[in-house]
Amino acid sequence: MTKRDELIKTAFELFYLNGVHSVGINQILAETGIAKKTLYTHFASKEALLEAVIGYRDDRFRTWIFGLMSQQSQAEAMVKAMFDGLDDWFNDRVATLMPFQGCFFVKVNAEFLNHRVNELCFEHKQAIVDYLAARLSEHYPEPQANQLANQLALLKEGAIAQAYLGKDRQAAKLAWNMAKPLIKPTD
Repeated sequence: MTKRDELIKTAFELFYLNGVHSVGINQILAETGIAKKTLYTHFASKEALLEAVIGYRDDRFRTWIFGLMSQQSQAEAMVKAMFDGLDDWFNDRVATLMPFQGCFFVKVNAEFLNHRVNELCFEHKQAIVDYLAARLSEHYPEPQANQLANQLALLKEGAIAQAYLGKDRQAAKLAWNMAKPLIKPTD
Protein backbone atom coordinates (compact mmCIF):
# COMPACT_ATOMS: atom_id res chain seq x y z
CA MET A 1 0.00 0.00 0.00
CA THR A 2 1.37 3.41 -0.92
CA LYS A 3 1.61 6.20 1.65
CA ARG A 4 -1.13 8.06 -0.23
CA ASP A 5 -3.40 5.02 -0.02
CA GLU A 6 -2.56 4.57 3.65
CA LEU A 7 -3.49 8.18 4.37
CA ILE A 8 -6.81 7.79 2.56
CA LYS A 9 -7.69 4.49 4.25
CA THR A 10 -6.78 5.76 7.72
CA ALA A 11 -8.59 9.06 7.19
CA PHE A 12 -11.67 7.15 6.04
CA GLU A 13 -11.68 4.96 9.14
CA LEU A 14 -11.26 7.95 11.46
CA PHE A 15 -13.83 10.11 9.62
CA TYR A 16 -16.36 7.25 9.51
CA LEU A 17 -16.08 6.57 13.24
CA ASN A 18 -15.61 10.11 14.56
CA GLY A 19 -16.74 12.61 11.92
CA VAL A 20 -14.63 14.79 9.67
CA HIS A 21 -14.52 17.91 11.83
CA SER A 22 -13.52 16.05 14.98
CA VAL A 23 -10.48 14.45 13.33
CA GLY A 24 -7.42 16.58 12.81
CA ILE A 25 -4.57 16.11 10.38
CA ASN A 26 -2.21 15.41 13.28
CA GLN A 27 -4.39 12.48 14.39
CA ILE A 28 -4.29 10.99 10.89
CA LEU A 29 -0.52 11.44 10.79
CA ALA A 30 -0.10 9.87 14.24
CA GLU A 31 -2.18 6.85 13.21
CA THR A 32 -0.22 6.32 10.00
CA GLY A 33 3.23 7.38 11.16
CA ILE A 34 3.51 9.43 7.97
CA ALA A 35 5.19 12.84 7.98
CA LYS A 36 3.17 16.02 7.45
CA LYS A 37 5.32 16.92 4.45
CA THR A 38 4.38 13.62 2.79
CA LEU A 39 0.70 14.27 3.45
CA TYR A 40 0.89 17.69 1.81
CA THR A 41 2.82 16.23 -1.10
CA HIS A 42 -0.27 14.18 -1.89
CA PHE A 43 -3.04 16.50 -0.68
CA ALA A 44 -3.06 20.29 -0.70
CA SER A 45 -5.47 20.41 2.25
CA LYS A 46 -7.67 18.39 4.56
CA GLU A 47 -10.52 19.04 2.12
CA ALA A 48 -8.49 17.51 -0.71
CA LEU A 49 -7.86 14.48 1.47
CA LEU A 50 -11.56 14.29 2.29
CA GLU A 51 -12.47 14.35 -1.41
CA ALA A 52 -10.08 11.44 -1.96
CA VAL A 53 -11.64 9.63 1.01
CA ILE A 54 -15.12 10.10 -0.45
CA GLY A 55 -13.87 8.66 -3.74
CA TYR A 56 -12.31 5.74 -1.88
CA ARG A 57 -15.52 4.87 -0.03
CA ASP A 58 -17.63 5.40 -3.14
CA ASP A 59 -15.45 3.01 -5.12
CA ARG A 60 -15.40 0.36 -2.39
CA PHE A 61 -19.14 0.56 -1.74
CA ARG A 62 -20.15 0.53 -5.39
CA THR A 63 -17.75 -2.28 -6.27
CA TRP A 64 -19.22 -4.33 -3.44
CA ILE A 65 -22.95 -3.66 -3.96
CA PHE A 66 -22.86 -3.65 -7.77
CA GLY A 67 -20.81 -6.84 -7.66
CA LEU A 68 -23.54 -8.56 -5.68
CA MET A 69 -26.27 -7.25 -7.96
CA SER A 70 -24.43 -7.98 -11.21
CA GLN A 71 -24.46 -11.70 -10.43
CA GLN A 72 -28.24 -11.74 -10.93
CA SER A 73 -30.02 -11.48 -14.27
CA GLN A 74 -33.63 -11.30 -13.06
CA ALA A 75 -34.99 -8.07 -11.57
CA GLU A 76 -36.29 -9.62 -8.35
CA ALA A 77 -33.08 -11.56 -7.69
CA MET A 78 -30.96 -8.47 -8.42
CA VAL A 79 -32.93 -6.32 -5.98
CA LYS A 80 -32.95 -9.07 -3.36
CA ALA A 81 -29.15 -9.29 -3.70
CA MET A 82 -28.95 -5.59 -2.82
CA PHE A 83 -31.06 -5.98 0.31
CA ASP A 84 -29.30 -9.23 1.29
CA GLY A 85 -26.01 -7.36 0.94
CA LEU A 86 -27.30 -4.56 3.16
CA ASP A 87 -28.35 -7.14 5.73
CA ASP A 88 -24.83 -8.55 5.69
CA TRP A 89 -23.36 -5.05 6.07
CA PHE A 90 -25.70 -4.09 8.93
CA ASN A 91 -24.70 -7.26 10.73
CA ASP A 92 -20.96 -6.82 10.17
CA ARG A 93 -20.55 -9.68 7.70
CA VAL A 94 -18.84 -7.61 4.97
CA ALA A 95 -15.10 -7.53 5.55
CA THR A 96 -14.44 -4.95 2.81
CA LEU A 97 -16.64 -2.23 4.37
CA MET A 98 -15.68 -1.91 8.06
CA PRO A 99 -18.17 -2.62 10.83
CA PHE A 100 -21.47 -0.86 10.18
CA GLN A 101 -21.64 2.71 11.49
CA GLY A 102 -24.39 4.09 9.26
CA CYS A 103 -23.98 5.76 5.90
CA PHE A 104 -20.62 7.49 5.52
CA PHE A 105 -22.02 9.79 2.82
CA VAL A 106 -24.98 10.98 4.88
CA LYS A 107 -22.78 11.53 7.92
CA VAL A 108 -20.16 13.50 5.98
CA ASN A 109 -22.78 15.44 4.05
CA ALA A 110 -24.33 16.59 7.33
CA GLU A 111 -21.05 18.19 8.39
CA PHE A 112 -20.90 20.56 5.41
CA LEU A 113 -23.17 23.20 3.89
CA ASN A 114 -22.99 24.40 0.29
CA HIS A 115 -19.71 22.63 -0.28
CA ARG A 116 -18.18 20.40 -2.95
CA VAL A 117 -18.41 17.55 -0.43
CA ASN A 118 -22.21 17.73 -0.65
CA GLU A 119 -22.04 17.28 -4.43
CA LEU A 120 -19.73 14.27 -4.11
CA CYS A 121 -22.02 12.63 -1.56
CA PHE A 122 -25.05 13.23 -3.79
CA GLU A 123 -23.18 11.79 -6.79
CA HIS A 124 -22.65 8.58 -4.83
CA LYS A 125 -26.34 8.30 -4.00
CA GLN A 126 -27.33 9.13 -7.58
CA ALA A 127 -24.96 6.47 -8.93
CA ILE A 128 -26.89 3.85 -6.98
CA VAL A 129 -30.20 5.06 -8.45
CA ASP A 130 -28.69 5.18 -11.94
CA TYR A 131 -27.37 1.63 -11.64
CA LEU A 132 -30.73 0.37 -10.42
CA ALA A 133 -32.52 2.18 -13.26
CA ALA A 134 -30.12 0.79 -15.86
CA ARG A 135 -30.49 -2.76 -14.59
CA LEU A 136 -34.26 -2.47 -14.20
CA SER A 137 -34.59 -1.06 -17.74
CA GLU A 138 -33.54 -4.53 -18.91
CA HIS A 139 -36.95 -5.71 -17.65
CA TYR A 140 -39.25 -2.67 -17.62
CA PRO A 141 -39.98 0.32 -19.85
CA GLU A 142 -37.69 3.24 -18.98
CA PRO A 143 -40.24 5.36 -17.07
CA GLN A 144 -41.25 2.38 -14.94
CA ALA A 145 -37.61 1.38 -14.39
CA ASN A 146 -36.73 4.93 -13.27
CA GLN A 147 -39.67 5.11 -10.88
CA LEU A 148 -38.90 1.71 -9.42
CA ALA A 149 -35.21 2.60 -9.05
CA ASN A 150 -36.13 5.68 -7.04
CA GLN A 151 -38.54 3.71 -4.85
CA LEU A 152 -35.95 1.01 -4.17
CA ALA A 153 -33.24 3.57 -3.43
CA LEU A 154 -35.56 5.23 -0.94
CA LEU A 155 -36.17 1.88 0.77
CA LYS A 156 -32.41 1.25 0.78
CA GLU A 157 -31.72 4.63 2.38
CA GLY A 158 -34.49 4.13 4.90
CA ALA A 159 -33.10 0.72 5.82
CA ILE A 160 -29.63 2.19 6.37
CA ALA A 161 -31.03 4.97 8.56
CA GLN A 162 -33.20 2.56 10.56
CA ALA A 163 -30.34 0.11 11.02
CA TYR A 164 -28.08 2.87 12.32
CA LEU A 165 -30.33 5.30 14.16
CA GLY A 166 -32.93 2.76 15.23
CA LYS A 167 -30.32 0.09 15.90
CA ASP A 168 -32.52 -2.29 13.90
CA ARG A 169 -30.09 -4.71 12.28
CA GLN A 170 -33.07 -6.43 10.59
CA ALA A 171 -34.04 -3.29 8.64
CA ALA A 172 -32.78 -4.62 5.30
CA LYS A 173 -35.06 -7.64 5.60
CA LEU A 174 -38.04 -5.39 6.30
CA ALA A 175 -37.10 -3.14 3.37
CA TRP A 176 -36.87 -6.19 1.09
CA ASN A 177 -40.35 -7.29 2.18
CA MET A 178 -41.59 -3.81 1.27
CA ALA A 179 -39.70 -3.81 -2.05
CA LYS A 180 -40.76 -7.24 -3.27
CA PRO A 181 -44.37 -6.30 -4.13
CA LEU A 182 -43.07 -3.38 -6.23
CA ILE A 183 -41.25 -5.76 -8.55
CA LYS A 184 -43.91 -7.00 -10.93
CA PRO A 185 -43.22 -9.90 -13.31
CA THR A 186 -42.57 -8.80 -16.88
CA ASP A 187 -43.51 -10.55 -20.10
